[in-house]
Amino acid sequence: MANKDRNKRSARKARAQKRAEREAAQAASAASSNPQKAEGALKQQAAAAKAPEKQNKPAKASNKKPGLGKRISNYFAAVRTEMKRVVWPSRDELRNYSVAVIVSLVVFGIALWLVDTGIVALLVGYTSLGA
Repeated sequence: MANKDRNKRSARKARAQKRAEREAAQAASAASSNPQKAEGALKQQAAAAKAPEKQNKPAKASNKKPGLGKRISNYFAAVRTEMKRVVWPSRDELRNYSVAVIVSLVVFGIALWLVDTGIVALLVGYTSLGA
């Protein structure tokens, strides 16, 4: 089962549970004000509580793996869906990001060159190979 389906199902369960809690709270407040209405509300709440149980029964699951063509089409459908969610940077943002990357590459390149030069100088001084 895809993550998307699992997330939808868990969200549905959470909403049903919140709805049941809300109805229970309403029934409790109604019970304190009018006992006859409270009895009707409790019956409705019991019916609502039984309804999610019926929905939770999983459908007959097939153990067969989809064919290669179906898997490929599912993959490209998922890619298309994700590409619709992408927020592309504007031209100014792209320029700023590019400048930041280039500057950081130059800074780290210079730092790495200095460290390398220092290590080479220490090794030459220690081993006396440069003399």
